[in-house]
Amino acid sequence: MSDDAAPWLIVGLGNPGPEYAGNRHNIGFMVVDLLAGRIGGKFKAHKARAQVVEGRMGPPGPANRRVVLAKPMSFMNLSGGPVTALRDFYKVPLERIVAVHDELDIDYPTLRLKLGGGDNGHNGLKSMTKSMGADYHRVRCGIGRPPGRMQVADFVLKDFSSTERKELDWFVDRAADAVECLVAEGLERAQSAYNG
Repeated sequence: MSDDAAPWLIVGLGNPGPEYAGNRHNIGFMVVDLLAGRIGGKFKAHKARAQVVEGRMGPPGPANRRVVLAKPMSFMNLSGGPVTALRDFYKVPLERIVAVHDELDIDYPTLRLKLGGGDNGHNGLKSMTKSMGADYHRVRCGIGRPPGRMQVADFVLKDFSSTERKELDWFVDRAADAVECLVAEGLERAQSAYNG
């Protein structure tokens, strides 16, 4: 299969299980859930310890791309294993992998897209980079810093506040739009349209 025929692998980072579903750390899951709905797919278990949906994204014609949406079913700090197994299974080049994740150093609700870079202390990215290298795309969903002296781990594993929830649907929708733009039109176009 040529690189051109290879799908894009869009990975929402989060923790499995209903007790984590509304956490700030799970915004990646929320975005790929919305994208799955848009392409009319239902998540199914994959042997790579992940839930996946296969489909097509983008306008009809040459910009219409094959995609695999994935939610690793390991915990966040072990995301690299399932993502690497999916990359190998679907033969996806690293530059067609997109991680959608929460980002502490960006204010809520701001998006930033980039290719490569550090993990900024994010355990999901740390695990992916250790398994595959750093040159994959990131859709960084800003959640801001914890208030006062709250520990980062406590903050990211809490649900969005009632104030934040007023904008959450809009934010998740915008992040999904950014992923679609990245896949169909490339990073520069997506950055100019969505980087806050």
